[in-house]
Amino acid sequence: MLSPDPKWPSATSLLVRGGVFDASSHTVVRLLGAHTHATSVSPRSESSTPAAVRAALARYSTWSFEDQCDLSDAAVIDDLGDVAEPDTDEGAAELAQLLGGDLEGPWLLLGGDNALTWRALSALSRGRFDDWGLITFDAHLDMREGRSNGSPVRQLLDAGLDGSRVVQIGLADFSNSAAYARDAAAAGVRIISRAQLRERSVADVVREAVAVAGRDGRRLYVDVDMDVCDRSVVPGCPAAAPGGVSPDELRQFVRLTCAQPQVSALDITEIDVARDAPDERTVRLAALVMLEALAGFLRRTSNQRSVQ
Repeated sequence: MLSPDPKWPSATSLLVRGGVFDASSHTVVRLLGAHTHATSVSPRSESSTPAAVRAALARYSTWSFEDQCDLSDAAVIDDLGDVAEPDTDEGAAELAQLLGGDLEGPWLLLGGDNALTWRALSALSRGRFDDWGLITFDAHLDMREGRSNGSPVRQLLDAGLDGSRVVQIGLADFSNSAAYARDAAAAGVRIISRAQLRERSVADVVREAVAVAGRDGRRLYVDVDMDVCDRSVVPGCPAAAPGGVSPDELRQFVRLTCAQPQVSALDITEIDVARDAPDERTVRLAALVMLEALAGFLRRTSNQRSVQ
């Protein structure tokens, strides 16, 4: 870890436990960990990814050159800890109580696998999806049948989420099936493949995603499945493949997406810390995604760039 330096505050200083902070002068972002893993298609360890991502924040500061702001001057992360056993009925009930309660977001959620997306959006919406849309950054459709980390989009559609308000970004060739692609098309899901991303700007893609998923002012849930990235930069993601998006692309997508006022929650999923490289590159990138999301949330109250 880095040596302490009073002139170089680490991003861990943004985390506050116990609810002691000045909400009148800071944007308050809620943080909750939920290490879902029991129904993963790819067997994985029970090592806590949320704890590893929090620890990785110590490697980064709070200063943004791009936005010329210190995150600590304007934001605080209300760290609510972790749901102990999110795959159990008791854990699911705890998650639903926290997300469906009186606390206002925006929310940052740390998985765990992609089963978190279904559980969290169901909780936030209280099972009523009319006012919600979904944007995913993912190499996979997540349209498998049954209940697993490969099925959250299908589960949400089956529960009532309108498929025409789902936008999936970064889908990879040879990582999905024709049958599930047909199912997604039949449901009205908007697909923006990895190949299409090579021809379009980040701002253009985000503009389309928000317009489609968030039309008529719907609230937006954003799923960041880290296996959307190239496998070389996310070895801790079991299903990542060569040819995914770069860390820089993902960071741009997250900051610009979270700057949109309709975004109410973002999750970071599909990391198995036991598979990560010795340099912890996967969890380090996840920590940066957290900071990009926070920077995006702050753009809502500043004059920074948006896609509107």
